[in-house]
Amino acid sequence: MILVTGAAGFIGSVIVKHLNDLGERDIVLCDQFESGAKWKNLAGLKFHSFVQIEDLFHHPIWKSQKSFSTIYHMGACSDTTEHNMDYLYKNNTEYTNKLLTLAAQKNIPIVYASSAATYGGGEHGYSDDHKGVSKLRPLNKYGYSKQLSDEWILSQTKKPKVWFGVKFFNVFGPQEYHKGKMSSVVYQSFNQIKDVGEVKLFKSHRPDYKDGEQLRDFVYVKDVVRAMVDLISAGKKKPSISGIYNLGTGEARSFHDLVKATYAAMEVPSKITFIDMPLELRNQYQYFTQAEMGKLKKALPKFKFMKLEDAIRDYVKNHLAEPNQFLESHE
Repeated sequence: MILVTGAAGFIGSVIVKHLNDLGERDIVLCDQFESGAKWKNLAGLKFHSFVQIEDLFHHPIWKSQKSFSTIYHMGACSDTTEHNMDYLYKNNTEYTNKLLTLAAQKNIPIVYASSAATYGGGEHGYSDDHKGVSKLRPLNKYGYSKQLSDEWILSQTKKPKVWFGVKFFNVFGPQEYHKGKMSSVVYQSFNQIKDVGEVKLFKSHRPDYKDGEQLRDFVYVKDVVRAMVDLISAGKKKPSISGIYNLGTGEARSFHDLVKATYAAMEVPSKITFIDMPLELRNQYQYFTQAEMGKLKKALPKFKFMKLEDAIRDYVKNHLAEPNQFLESHE
């Protein structure tokens, strides 16, 4: 039995799809639907049962001898503009730490979602070396809630035998449709092009970056999920590789590149307009992110990430442009 938290969300539902493709159906999903459209992410997927967030720790499986075989913990408030630190601490930090504790007690391999937001402005670089974790200073409360769990697990004398904290960089791809303002620039660009024929991007408010040339490590959700599943597999064979890992591509690309590739995939002429960045975002805006990927390459030497243009083409042509954008399990 596999546990996936945040299962109705973006990355969580893609994990469920990937596990279905591997023949897995014995999966317990945990999430909270509320009134939004997240439920559509699960409508075409196969699983054993669904449990509400508040009921997860009362699930009878924790008392059984067998328990879960693997945990993919993606459940969290992922809104980087959330202001309620108490809410973020409870939902992101405490929940993660509790699952890590149970995984240690019951010897369950676990991967949990950290974030590249922990790197703040990048003044300490983007290395996933454990020695540098305590020096990081996130720019927002969301990043801090993730940083707290990273520091907590590293400080524990009793850790799960196999564990991975994965720092997601700028993830895009199918199943993000419910995320609204937090959806990727690819998704927002596709819809802007379709609706009004042009894309609006933030101007640069730093002299060392031209408009649209702000750089990010954009990574496709299908690659992110493959990497997590492969890490768990490799960790079961060699537990010593456990730890915190970056999950980006290792190649920073501009927002201009991203939008240009979206236009190319849609086969329409490019038109971009630059607008002022809201004042409340300017002091917490990252102008450059690029994951150092040496650690992952050592753990998964055969793993390859898709080129940005190829990933966007797959996303646009095989998902966004299709009448049914959602992932489905094939029997």
